[in-house]
Amino acid sequence: QVQLVESGGGLVQAGGSLRLSCAASGHVASIDAMGWYRQPPGKRRELVARITSNGLTNYIDSVKGRWTISRDNAKNTVYLQMNGLKPEDTAVYYCNADWLGYDFWGQGTQVTVSS
Repeated sequence: QVQLVESGGGLVQAGGSLRLSCAASGHVASIDAMGWYRQPPGKRRELVARITSNGLTNYIDSVKGRWTISRDNAKNTVYLQMNGLKPEDTAVYYCNADWLGYDFWGQGTQVTVSS
């Protein structure tokens, strides 16, 4: 199995930047895609960005051009560089790993963007 630990959340003003990190441990060799999801207050969790083991990426429309997901397979870590943050980006952000068809989740990290 896999353990995921996120870091990098916090409070930032609109227009600012944050970088989230997610370090994977355990049976990491079997991890395929990894991604970042978010859950705003009172709303459902949604996929924000995803990256496959060979580096293919996809994003939701609202973050395209502002954010970048990347992956360092040597460090078993996935990153989410978030630029141009907006108040509507406020949410708990969760790291996800697809491990042999099973989903594993981190504990979540809060991102709050003030206007």
